[in-house]
Amino acid sequence: MRKLKLQLQTSIDGFIGGPNGEMDWMVWDWDDQLKKYVSELLDSIDCILLGRKLAEGFIPHWTGVASDPKNPEVEAGKIFTQLPKVVFTRTLDHSPWDNTTLAKGDLTEEVKAIKEQEGRDLYACGGAEFVSNLIGENLIDEYYLFVNPSAIGNGMSVFRQRTGLQFAAARSFPCGITVLKYESK
Repeated sequence: MRKLKLQLQTSIDGFIGGPNGEMDWMVWDWDDQLKKYVSELLDSIDCILLGRKLAEGFIPHWTGVASDPKNPEVEAGKIFTQLPKVVFTRTLDHSPWDNTTLAKGDLTEEVKAIKEQEGRDLYACGGAEFVSNLIGENLIDEYYLFVNPSAIGNGMSVFRQRTGLQFAAARSFPCGITVLKYESK
């Protein structure tokens, strides 16, 4: 069975965004070591699962990056653009994006069906609601928490209930981010 991997930016105090979704506390100038780490993580996947709200910004952003040869993130843009994507939505009737299908059914059933398909692992990206639902339904197999060197005091969290995880690894990077890897129990 395929694993569902979640990469999540978080503050030291556990928030993924400020009270209004602010992200000005995140480290954006990643060093080469962290970029290589993410590249290796992406090498193990062949599909991205997204919530609709994040998809509306994520897909056009990376499509633009992929088409700009002067952009230093062009290779990441190509990866995110070329990988098949599944967008979970209740509101869209058709996908406005290339290489993207819509999942409109029950989240748990849809994700379990995708995990049972042949292929490499899956990569989840999403906003607070989508990720909280994945966590709440115990659908995430591996958590990659990118802890930024910032405490913001309050904000948006994805952990809305008690969640037991098994520590797997930790690695710090010169840019100040520490990646904590956990696995579901």
